[in-house]
Amino acid sequence: MIYGYCRCSTDKQTVDNQEFEIKSFAEQNGLTVEIWVTETVSSRKPLEQRQLNKVLKKLKEGDTLIVTEISRLGRSLMEIMSILQKCLDRNCMVCAIKENYRLGNNLESKVLAFAFGISAEIERKLISDRTKMSLNKLKSDGVKLGRPLGAKSRNLKLSKNKLKIFELLDKGVPKAQIARMLGVDKMTLHRFIKLTTSDNQN
Repeated sequence: MIYGYCRCSTDKQTVDNQEFEIKSFAEQNGLTVEIWVTETVSSRKPLEQRQLNKVLKKLKEGDTLIVTEISRLGRSLMEIMSILQKCLDRNCMVCAIKENYRLGNNLESKVLAFAFGISAEIERKLISDRTKMSLNKLKSDGVKLGRPLGAKSRNLKLSKNKLKIFELLDKGVPKAQIARMLGVDKMTLHRFIKLTTSDNQN
């Protein structure tokens, strides 16, 4: 089975260009995309809540997943590496058109996967270091870490640190970790991010 996967971040974007690139690539390589999967979703959304996750569960040996570029798969190198590893474990081929990657059950793919693994390990270390630096910065700014007394206190704390929250998200720091740093519940942070993003779009 050959899958074509397209993703855009907002409803103001379209996947038309991605579909065109994948169709052109398939024709040039004598392939026919049998199943199209498209979704409009931020790369920050957990993989478990994305259509891509359903595709990964269906992949079987010999299947091929085509994307326009490797960044369409995930929000960070670690997540992308995890997705690629799932595909390789099932002896599936992943084609990333822009980077000209053909990842499958061959030595070249295993070497590239090894390189990705090293890069992912480095990124984990960098994220850890950035988190520690951000935590120290919050402390130096007088932010009291730990669980606030009530909802009003939580919302005030999140509002005061809105820029810092989105900076950490852009750096790939997990929401759960940010919530711990600010002393709020993960779902409280999630609702705040969702509400703030919605307000900005309006």
